[in-house]
Amino acid sequence: MIEIEPFLISFKLAFITTIILFIFSIPLSWYLSQSKSKMKPFVEAITALPIVLPPTVLGFYLLFALSQNSPLGQFFYDYFGLKLVFSFDGLIIASCFYSLPFMTQPLQAGFENLPKNIIEASYLCGKSKLKTLLFVAMPNIKPSIITAIVVTFAHTVGEFGVVLMVGGSIPSETKVASIAIYEFVEIMDYTNAHIYSLIMVLISFFTLLTVYIFNHKAKQRFL
Repeated sequence: MIEIEPFLISFKLAFITTIILFIFSIPLSWYLSQSKSKMKPFVEAITALPIVLPPTVLGFYLLFALSQNSPLGQFFYDYFGLKLVFSFDGLIIASCFYSLPFMTQPLQAGFENLPKNIIEASYLCGKSKLKTLLFVAMPNIKPSIITAIVVTFAHTVGEFGVVLMVGGSIPSETKVASIAIYEFVEIMDYTNAHIYSLIMVLISFFTLLTVYIFNHKAKQRFL
């Protein structure tokens, strides 16, 4: 029998993570696209680090940083009563770190591909940097925004290593779909492992198909 709860937890985690990263990544991506600072390569490298780091390495350091033995983990526990390790709250923080480049890089690319004269014209009209970002730049990079949101959501749904190390496998709290598949394989329940895996493949495929269809239609409108 298929339990829908692991999928619901995965979708809930992906939804919250995507919202947080979108709010955080818009100003970060705008800064990276416009900055000529010598620090820019360092910020870009730090932002992209989760792509090349093994999930177990990132998961280990996040597990250490969020535990109650660390100043950060102790602070959240003492002042907010939040236990960040083996909890859904900890999963959100870990997912934000792990999925950050998947939100930031498409947005940065979209901002960088904007014609410079659009931005300059906005400034010449007296618009502030904030208004230029919100009312000029963002409406002109809709394909990049859709790509960033959808890919981040899909990537978060498919997380495994970081989620396992930080959240474990607590039913109804941190047991996401990818963890459920792993546990089915461990007990050699290949039937359910196949079913869950097929559902994940279909989710990933239709998510990416949505992105490509939208971007294709967007390009057609500009031709």
